[in-house]
Amino acid sequence: MDTIQLTEALIRGRQSKRGFLDRPVPMETLREILSVAKYAPSSSNTQPWRCYVLTGEARAKIVDAAVDAYRASPETLAPEYPFFPKELPAPYSSRFNTFRGMLGDAQGVARSDIVGRRRDVERQFRFFDAPVGLIFTMDRRLEWASFLCYGCFLQNIMLAARAGGLDTCPQQIWSLQSEVLRAGLGIPEGEMVVAGMSLGYADNSMPENNMALHKLELDEFVSFVDH
Repeated sequence: MDTIQLTEALIRGRQSKRGFLDRPVPMETLREILSVAKYAPSSSNTQPWRCYVLTGEARAKIVDAAVDAYRASPETLAPEYPFFPKELPAPYSSRFNTFRGMLGDAQGVARSDIVGRRRDVERQFRFFDAPVGLIFTMDRRLEWASFLCYGCFLQNIMLAARAGGLDTCPQQIWSLQSEVLRAGLGIPEGEMVVAGMSLGYADNSMPENNMALHKLELDEFVSFVDH
């Protein structure tokens, strides 16, 4: 394979995994992944990211506290920033609904199954049983443009992990658990919880880890302008 083919294989091979094997990830591997990811581009080299790496007992404590908080009052958990508009417009709403339907089918959970859906949310707060949980924060004094930089950083982590035979799942939902994370990790009020991420060795026997998602064709999102 040439360099372009290798890069394409790496990018195509990155998929969000929602179930992981009980197999530890060496700390040195985590350090290598994050050391590579730091070379993500950022506006005027501002580097707005901060990362908390959770493993072992620390991960278990955060998971237990997050699940307890969700069970106690799921309706009161509020994100640090809006994920979607109150009414998601077309065509994004149809893509959203198609994906949620596919995921529910793969997990065997109908949209009307409230108990099953809450169980699925709890799995997210368990980092889908991945041995490593990452929490990402950003100085809340920064503006929304810094999210563009942050996306580059997160993608670097996911691609570096995939290159090392690991898998990931980025999780905005961890922004709902800012109070738990502040208490458990000592995150200052000045840091906004942007997202979390599950990282480990995927359990590809699970149907939800083998969904074939439709991606737009080039002409559906690209305009080539030459005059």
